[in-house]
Amino acid sequence: MNFALRALLEVQETALLAARAARRLFRRPAYINEMIAQMDVVGVGSLTIILLTGFFTGGVLALQSYPTLKYYGAQDEIGELVSTSLVRELGPVLAGLMIAGRVGSAIAAELGSMVVSQQIDAMRALGTDPVRKLVAPRLVALASMLPLLTLLADAVGIGGGWIVSTQLFNVSSSAYSSSAWRGLTTDDLLGGFIKSIAFALIIGVVACRQGLGTEGGTVGVGRSTTTSVVAASILVIIADFFITKALQVILGMPS
Repeated sequence: MNFALRALLEVQETALLAARAARRLFRRPAYINEMIAQMDVVGVGSLTIILLTGFFTGGVLALQSYPTLKYYGAQDEIGELVSTSLVRELGPVLAGLMIAGRVGSAIAAELGSMVVSQQIDAMRALGTDPVRKLVAPRLVALASMLPLLTLLADAVGIGGGWIVSTQLFNVSSSAYSSSAWRGLTTDDLLGGFIKSIAFALIIGVVACRQGLGTEGGTVGVGRSTTTSVVAASILVIIADFFITKALQVILGMPS
């Protein structure tokens, strides 16, 4: 079987898994406790890495951009550059990549371990649907938590840019704050929200598909985990391009 056919079949199986999870999400039992537990794992468990990523990204943006803006006499617009860059692009993408590495790998490893230890077969034998029990709660948790984590990364990143701008470059706090608020629009926030949900679904579906498709014992678990992180990260970057272009057309954002 050549690479193109394998890739096409993998896309088909992943899409079918997503469709089954969506259909069974509204059936009983709802597994609310499982959803809450997964929200805790995704949201609270990822706070540290998201906050660090957002803060230092905002700081680096200010550090790299200020000399160029100063050359053109626009150093007081540093806040707008940092806030716009984070909210429109860097916040959702970097948060998605961090979650793909931390949560996506954990999901693939957990489900893969359940497959090789025959726990999934035992669930089916007992009449429990693995898709409704394991996949749907994880997708809901990711889709609800990643936008909030992205919002935190944006806010902390703008704060990081403020610290660098005011402490290293002596930009007044009022100039930074006013330019940062001036650069943000409702469309920017909406676009970041849409991107975060799309990235969450991509990460969740890919991780669950790789985990449930694990073969070859413990070696297969490691292979599934690696494939999950790589595939989800690449798909997040690719999806970012197409979503950005679609938002430019639909919302009339600058292109």
